[in-house]
Amino acid sequence: MYYTYILRCRDNSLYTGITNNLKRRMEEHFKKTKKCAKYTLRHTPIKIEMVWSSPNRITASKLEYRIKRLKKEEKEMLLQNESYFSILFGNVLDCEVYKKEKINAIIQIDEVVNK
Repeated sequence: MYYTYILRCRDNSLYTGITNNLKRRMEEHFKKTKKCAKYTLRHTPIKIEMVWSSPNRITASKLEYRIKRLKKEEKEMLLQNESYFSILFGNVLDCEVYKKEKINAIIQIDEVVNK
């Protein structure tokens, strides 16, 4: 299982990434470890906005690529309206393979941030 995720940063920018271990990756971002992304090192992440699961790295990477190509306004619309997912990606991705995840069901954010 792989995850594609969007983080909101302190400056209101959005960072998109993929991982096969969401808890570990969030610890790296929020604690700014050596393995933290260069972007989140400079733009402090404050919140996990959205997470989608997919069966493998290839499908997760395809979604990450498509999200990173969106304008900021389109990303915000994606975060606000679930139906926008199929509108944005329906003609380029098999939307059925992506499942929006409940963030707290996967990871306790307080555990990551407050450790």
